[in-house]
Amino acid sequence: MTQTMKAAVLPQFGGADMFEIRDVPVPAVGPREARVRVHATSINPLDYKIRRGDYFDHVPLPAIIGHDVSGVIEEIGGDVMEFAVGDEVYYTPQIFGTQGSYAEKHVANVDLIARKPKNLSHEEAASLTLVGGTVWEALVTRAQIQVGETVLIHGGAGGVGSIAIQIAKAMGARVFTTASRRDHDFVSGLGADLAIDYRAEDHVEVVNRVTDDVGVDVVFDTVGGDILTRSPHVLAQMGRIVTLVDIPQPQNLIEAWGRNASYHFVFTRQNRGKLDALTNLLERNQVKPIIGATFPLERVGEAHAYLEAGSANGLRGKVVITVKGRGNQAS
Repeated sequence: MTQTMKAAVLPQFGGADMFEIRDVPVPAVGPREARVRVHATSINPLDYKIRRGDYFDHVPLPAIIGHDVSGVIEEIGGDVMEFAVGDEVYYTPQIFGTQGSYAEKHVANVDLIARKPKNLSHEEAASLTLVGGTVWEALVTRAQIQVGETVLIHGGAGGVGSIAIQIAKAMGARVFTTASRRDHDFVSGLGADLAIDYRAEDHVEVVNRVTDDVGVDVVFDTVGGDILTRSPHVLAQMGRIVTLVDIPQPQNLIEAWGRNASYHFVFTRQNRGKLDALTNLLERNQVKPIIGATFPLERVGEAHAYLEAGSANGLRGKVVITVKGRGNQAS
């Protein structure tokens, strides 16, 4: 008899109310794979972009989406030596082409899987896998941020920005960030050295004033708009600009030549190494998860709507989904 599990299935692209909770077959385990009982997952902007159809040509329907897992291994393939049944793990599933994490169970190649930080709950760990791996890719792998450099992080109170501030500080950087006035104490508490009110201040004017027109070494864009066009105006010589945003409108980069700037467009690559590095920071309490709201799997549509509303509802950090599946125990 085929084993089944509960999953939030997307039968067609559209609004946050598209999800249906269904019984679906439990995925089989390959030789270099592990099946994990999912205790928690979370919502990312990538998820609602997929749900509304932005990547329709990469996602066959019906689909189970989701890109964060924290849980417990319940079965391993015959060639797996790194893990055992009962291990607590966290990871980002392969983006596109496989089942996502909005389900009671998930199967992944073990090269993607890392041991969950001992000091975190499953909800906390699930809030970090895609975000933490993305920030590591952006600031450490691509921008190669160095001790003593200055980084400007746009959107410091958001799910990505709040982790980026902490990782940049852990790397020894001086951190500037843009955030609404009500979030200034919050981002300062995360380690930001300067908070700029993007609604009332021009970040270009502020950065050039406080750096005596030297500029910053790295700009990290999590918000889009005209940030790529304006970034060279705040950039030091040989500076780096990193963006996560797929921006449809043309950008004028002529000012980048005078700064000898380099641009990095990041779509995160999953691997265990980045999560192991992040775990070191987490277990030393140099980075802490920021959870803004928690919903059960059955209310995943509400969670999507809540994240999409973003700053309108005062959201800080990540929106987490708890999965109280069969066999799961409270963390």
